[in-house]
Amino acid sequence: MMYEQELKTLLQANGATLVGFSDLGDRAPAEFPNLRYAVTIVRRLSDTVVETINGKPSIMYFHHYRTTNTKLDLLALDAVDFMEARGYAALPIAASQSTNTDKDAYKGVFSHKTAAVLSGLGFIGKNALFINPQYGSKIRLATVLTDMPLSPEFPVMERGCGACEICKNACPAKAITGNNYIYGNARDTVLDARRCSEHMKTYKDIGRGAVCGICMRVCPYNQRKGGTPS
Repeated sequence: MMYEQELKTLLQANGATLVGFSDLGDRAPAEFPNLRYAVTIVRRLSDTVVETINGKPSIMYFHHYRTTNTKLDLLALDAVDFMEARGYAALPIAASQSTNTDKDAYKGVFSHKTAAVLSGLGFIGKNALFINPQYGSKIRLATVLTDMPLSPEFPVMERGCGACEICKNACPAKAITGNNYIYGNARDTVLDARRCSEHMKTYKDIGRGAVCGICMRVCPYNQRKGGTPS
């Protein structure tokens, strides 16, 4: 591990909660096959702000969500500067992203969760959110793709949600199937992204591009630090 510790120290000193590394292999985006390595930057959400989500998102959560995304984007730039100063290519993937080519796909240029899972920092839950055992799903992600050789610190995590269906039952859009996610399967095995997106539009009084957060708010991993739902 040549650069990993130095880069992690830099990003955590600047505000990252967790930093992970992965070799994407054949999961590197087709547009950038030479950028097969990834840095995952994790920033935890405020417990107090998340608690303001009570059956619907709050304006405090809406602004905190956007501010956290901005912080992650700035941290990604720090990582880009670090790698480019050492002669490597680096492509930041914004914390909140979408494509202009296929609006019905409800996806970004690259899935943050793909790199995050391969980094060993957590797993994808029934709510289709990335879940870290320490911070639960109360986190946001950014990614930097690079040709700097990077190695994960941890193996891919074999954890899941068990029989828990709290997020499914709480989802006002009825977008969550209740299936455990199997890494590599299509997203619609756990989440109907169209239903989720359409429902979020009903919160437009909170702000443009409103978010929901209800499935995150009720997730037991956020209540029990490192606990496994039964």
